[in-house]
Amino acid sequence: MPIPTISGAQVAWITAAQMAEIDRIMIEDMGITLLQMMENAGRSLADLARELFTPKSVSILAGSGGNGGGGLTAGRHLHNLGVEVTVSLSSDHLGEAAAHQSGTLRQMGIPFSEEPVLDADLVIDAMVGYSLTGELSGKANEWASTLAGQTPVLSLDIPSGLDTSGGRSKSGVTATATLTLCLPKVGLRDATATGDLYLADISVPASVVAHVTSDPAPPFEQGRILHIAT
Repeated sequence: MPIPTISGAQVAWITAAQMAEIDRIMIEDMGITLLQMMENAGRSLADLARELFTPKSVSILAGSGGNGGGGLTAGRHLHNLGVEVTVSLSSDHLGEAAAHQSGTLRQMGIPFSEEPVLDADLVIDAMVGYSLTGELSGKANEWASTLAGQTPVLSLDIPSGLDTSGGRSKSGVTATATLTLCLPKVGLRDATATGDLYLADISVPASVVAHVTSDPAPPFEQGRILHIAT
């Protein structure tokens, strides 16, 4: 089935603060764990990677937080579908959820590389998510520079280094396509770094969306992944 396309006017666009509040409500009030949402995100990312790029090999650049955990989850799904997966971690200190996913991949025998593998059919950028403040630093900044001119690149939620609420930052990844989660972030609109924009359902109810915005929740009844025409 083709991925449905919707207009950007059909869905709410939110800030980092609004997304943080959605995450809080989901975890604290709804009892939906971060790992549950991460599983939905990772599976959708793997599905979109196959739909758009049909890769035989994928290089995943993963950070320490939830964004990195989503990328690592996608790696598990891609590996199980016969794709050759290599992982590079942009941080030596992983958060609990990312460490959980990393441990699973190591148990599966998926190789980890100290440096990004850039000759793969597809690079997945899952280094930094919507919570970034300021510019990229460390390996994430270095690796974003090495991705310049490397195509294709599929970013999870936002291209690493993008100002979620204000648009392009001074440095960062320029994606071929971006799969954003739950709702599109306002910084993605009209940013050349975004590439083609897609939106994934991570099981956030419309009632939770209504807590942070009066604009419409995504029409996920059309499909769990939507293409947003901006």
